[in-house]
Parts: sequence; C-alpha cells; structure tokens
Amino acid sequence: MSTTASRDIRALLGMDTRAAWFLAGFFLLAESVLAVTASNYMEHRWPVVVSLAIVGAVTIALLRVRADPIPVLTTLAITASIPLTIFLTLTNMPLPQATSAQLWTFGSGTVTATFLCVRGRTLAAWCGMLASIGTTAVWAAGTGQGAGHGISISIINLGPLLMATFFAYTLRPAAHAIFQLRAESTKQAGAEAAAEALLNERLAQADRLDNLVRPLLRTLAGRTPVTTDVAEECRLVEAYLRDTLRAPALATGEVVIAAREARRRGVEVILVDDQGLDHADAVTHSRLLAAVNNALDTFDSGSVHIRVLPPHRPILATIVANHPRTGIRRTEFDQSGHPVGGLAN
Repeated sequence: MSTTASRDIRALLGMDTRAAWFLAGFFLLAESVLAVTASNYMEHRWPVVVSLAIVGAVTIALLRVRADPIPVLTTLAITASIPLTIFLTLTNMPLPQATSAQLWTFGSGTVTATFLCVRGRTLAAWCGMLASIGTTAVWAAGTGQGAGHGISISIINLGPLLMATFFAYTLRPAAHAIFQLRAESTKQAGAEAAAEALLNERLAQADRLDNLVRPLLRTLAGRTPVTTDVAEECRLVEAYLRDTLRAPALATGEVVIAAREARRRGVEVILVDDQGLDHADAVTHSRLLAAVNNALDTFDSGSVHIRVLPPHRPILATIVANHPRTGIRRTEFDQSGHPVGGLAN
C-alpha cells in the first residue's frame, strides 16, 4: 500500500496495489475481446479503436489519480467519456443489431460510473449515466426504433450504479473514520514513546547526578574536614552540571572529559548551546565536537569560550580562546562543522 499524506477509500479498497492493476488489466482484456468481436459487425473500425483507447485511459486514471475525491477536471473528462463512447458505438452500429457484443461500451460505461461513485464523485457518475441514457434514446428515436427502446436497453445499467451509490454513501464515511482513528492512534503512540524517552532520559540524568553528587554530599555531611581536593571536586562537578543545563549538545562524550581536565589545569571553560546543533546531521555533530575537544586539550591556562549559535545562522559555532602568550583567537565553524577562519587579536 502506498503512503500518502491522507489515507482514503482508495487505500482501503487496495486500489493502489498490484492486485488492483491485475484486475484492471483483466477488465481491459475482456473489453478488448468484446471490441474486436463487435468490430466485425460495425461499419468502421476506427470508432471501436478510439472507444477502447478512451476506456483504457479512464481505467488507468481511476486507479492512478491519488487525490480523493478525484480532481474536478479529471472528473469532467471521465464523466464525458461515458456518453462519448456510447455515441461512437451507436452511430457506428448498423441495424438491425447483430450481436450484444456491439453494445460493449454500455458495460464499460457502467463500470466507469460505479468507480466514480467509489472515488467520491457520485453526482458526476449519475450525470454520465443519464447522459448515456439520453444519448441512446435520441439515437433510437432517430433510427425509427422509438425513444422507449433506447431507454429500455440502457436503463438497466442504473442497477449497478444504485448499488455503487449506496456503497459510496456508507463505506466512504466509514473509511475516513477508520483512517482518522488510525492517525489518532499513531499520534498517541508517538506521544507515549516521546514521554517514555523523556522519562528514561530523566532517570538516566538522575542516576548520573546521584553518582556524581552523592559521594560529595556524604563527605561534606561527615565529620571529616573538607580538603582542597574535595573543594576542587565540588567545583568541577558544579561546572559539569552547569554545562549540562547551559550546553547539553556539547556536554557529551569526550568533551566532558576534556572540559574537566582543562578546568583542572586552571583553564576557564564556558560552554553555551543556543540549539544550532539540534537539526545537524551526525557527521557535522561529530566533526564539531572533535574540534571542541581538540581546542580544550591544547590549553593549559587562560580561557576558552565555546558557543553553538542559534539555528539558521551562517555560522554554526564559535570558539574564542584567550591565552596569556598568544592572545585572543576566534575560530568560526560553518554549518558543516568545518572551521572557516581564525581571527587573532
């Protein structure tokens, strides 16, 4: 089944499947056999060929056009094909009628009308069928058979159309309800999955926080004096927690370790995330994090300010490094994560 923006009766009936095309091919084959048989009793062959081509085009359109209901212009063309093919048949048929196969377009027109109902164009289907009945009545009257004869041989085709009309007014609303429920179910499942992922992330963050903070809290709550090492560890943990809140896209993997070690060496590290990485691909993300990690590893003093810019900016991120010996240097990264220049002050 094809995936479309809105699911409809076409999808419910499998009109977009190979089986539907197989049945359509079988139908056209049967109509071709009837047309060839009828051509032996017709005055000219070309109206038979034209009618068969029209029936084939209409059948393909009914299956291939995805919009539901069928667009207006396509509907008008399909509707007009019903009386047109019947007109070509009747005006090409000598009297008296030799075989019922000569009226093969009546059956194809009925099939066209019934599927117009299925595709949401019931009024057009009735207009096409009534036009075909009127065409037959005029032809019969013009050939001396009487309009009643023309009506009698064509009005029987209203039976399948009545059933198709009932089908359209009962099944189409049910189909829309089915797909609406399916869409709501999918939406609800997505919301539940997002909520579960958020809960899992919160639990993971709580576990990480517990592993980092609990030992320090126990030490601080105990009777052991707070040493310089404990104070330093508290400072590093506080900086890490600040990074996770202020720069979640950067506070991951090796960057966390690099920032921690840089701070141990006395480097002032500030990470800021304005969400420019949220929609970046994995390669860009990895490339930028590698550059950040490298910048943090190369400094033993001074400060490093790393910022991911807001979305839709020409520049993805900046690294501003201030070293006591080399001074201030600003490096910018484009939207693919490549450095585009360094400005030294």
